[in-house]
Amino acid sequence: MDMEQEETPVPTIQQKFLMMRHELLKRYEGIDEEAYGVVAAMTLGDKSALDKEVREVYSKTGASHVLALSGLHLMMIYGVVSFLVTWRRWRLFAQALVVVCIWMFAFLVGLPSSVVRSATMITIYTVFATAHRTRKPFRTLIFTAVVMLLLRPESIRDIGFQLSFLAVTAILLFHPLLQQMIPSAVLWRHRWLRYLWGLTTISVSAQLGTAPLVAYYFGRLPVYFLLSNYVVIPLVTLILYEALLLFTLGWINILHPYIVDGISATVGLLNRLLSAIAQWPGSSIDHIHLGVAQLLLVYLIIGCTYVLITYSLTSVGYRSGWRPPSGG
Repeated sequence: MDMEQEETPVPTIQQKFLMMRHELLKRYEGIDEEAYGVVAAMTLGDKSALDKEVREVYSKTGASHVLALSGLHLMMIYGVVSFLVTWRRWRLFAQALVVVCIWMFAFLVGLPSSVVRSATMITIYTVFATAHRTRKPFRTLIFTAVVMLLLRPESIRDIGFQLSFLAVTAILLFHPLLQQMIPSAVLWRHRWLRYLWGLTTISVSAQLGTAPLVAYYFGRLPVYFLLSNYVVIPLVTLILYEALLLFTLGWINILHPYIVDGISATVGLLNRLLSAIAQWPGSSIDHIHLGVAQLLLVYLIIGCTYVLITYSLTSVGYRSGWRPPSGG
């Protein structure tokens, strides 16, 4: 009597990428436990090892966004791959390779909403750039949202989806307004001022877009979020590059321990600085209770404020030749 042989299920593409992520996580062997949880979440989207106290510190200081994969990660990949494949003769192939690398990373980290949003926008931007078409940020953002909701309608209830799109919308609206508070001639004369002011305006803009929703879902508002971002962004950028170095050169035995020690030291410094900020008096406003009507009213006030400011600046001809930002 013939016995039917059981067929082994073939892993899906997403499962294959998740298995690849598991293998990459093994590269972090040697990093201390607390640092491992942070760097695993920050680079590969695995939050399973994050300590509760660490989550609380990042939440109180307004730095939780760096534990969630976002456009920062994809823009780094875009920059690195673009730098490595700047082939003028095969420009179309080079751009296609950049897009493929970005989507491979998106699958590798499990396709979270913020990464899918960023990957879709970068893909559209790349297509427009290749076709020598004008890129319209708002149209791209709306098109991305429509595509994501058509493919996964349940995303509308995902907090990550909501925060991601609100943050980008607020940056597109308020960043150009805030940027002009310091004359561009002054900014271009002072490189570090330009960097700090850009970081400030983007942080404040993103906070305007996400703070009401964060208060609604989590009942908390971080007070020192701006100071935290001054600390977080440079150190997180360094950590991401160290992780990239580990993935590309970590197989060399003599280099692996040095890279791992470097990651541990950088993450340790980041955690200590944020812990110190979290212990300051009034580091966060807790126990906020917002209803849906109150949440919508807050966003209505923010929207009306934006319209009032742009209308006022346009009416008085603020800084000769000023025009309100246009996303198309």
